[in-house]
Amino acid sequence: MKIQSAVAVIVGFALPLLTAPANAAELKLLEGNALNAVISDLGPQFEKATGNKIDATIGTSAQLKAKVDSNEAFDAIILTKALLDQLAAQGKVADAPRAPIAHVGIGVAIRKGAPKPDISTVDAFKQAMLNAKSIGYVDNTPTGAALKAIFAKLGIADQVNPKLKPLTIQAADAAANGDVEIAMTQTSEILPVAGAELVGPLPADIQVNTVFAVGISTAAKNADGAAALIKFLTSPSAAAVIKAKGMEPG
Repeated sequence: MKIQSAVAVIVGFALPLLTAPANAAELKLLEGNALNAVISDLGPQFEKATGNKIDATIGTSAQLKAKVDSNEAFDAIILTKALLDQLAAQGKVADAPRAPIAHVGIGVAIRKGAPKPDISTVDAFKQAMLNAKSIGYVDNTPTGAALKAIFAKLGIADQVNPKLKPLTIQAADAAANGDVEIAMTQTSEILPVAGAELVGPLPADIQVNTVFAVGISTAAKNADGAAALIKFLTSPSAAAVIKAKGMEPG
C-alpha cells in the first residue's frame, strides 16, 4: 500500500500497542469509501508496526457486500455495521472480534469557489434543494437511501426528483468537476477532494449517521493480521485520526 501519512506523529503512539506476529503476511482488506482517508493515514503505520502488507479493495458498502456474497477471498472488511451484521448472521464474518470504528453524517459539497447555499436550518436546506439545478449522489449507498427519505419527509420529492443525478463516480469528485451543482455524501468523503468544498453537514433534525465497523472473514488466511488491524483501528490514537478526517470514533 503506497500511501503517505499526514499524522505519523499522532499515530506513532499507537505502535506500542501492537507487536509484529511471527506469520506477518499480506492482509486482504475490503474497505468502504468513507474510511479511505482514515486508512490512507493509518495503513502505513499498521504495516510498519505489524509487518502485514495491506492489499485493499475500495468500494461502496453494497459493492463490497456483493464481493463477499460472490465468495471473493478477504481477511478483513470495513463497511456499514448493518451490512456487517448481515454477513455475520450468514456466517461469512466472524462474530468476534468485530467492532465499530466510526460514524459519520451526510455532508453537502459544491465545486470549490462556487457560491455556498444556506443549509443552516431545515427550511434553508429545503430551499437550497429546490433552488439547485442538479443534485448528485451515489446510488445504492446509505446516503442515497437516506436522501430519498429526507426529501419525502420534507414534502419536496416531486420537485427534487427530476434534478437527482445518480453518480458512477464519487459524489465529491462530481462536485469538483462541475458535473453537478450540489453533491451529497458522507462528510469524510468530501474533505479529501481538493476541488470540492464542504458546505456543511445536514441540519441536525434531518441528519442521518452511518456507523462503519470492521470484521474478520470466517475463511481468513491471515486472521491474526486482521485481528491486529481491528485492535489498531479501535485504539485511542486511531480515534484522533478518525476525528481529523471528519468522522466520530465508535
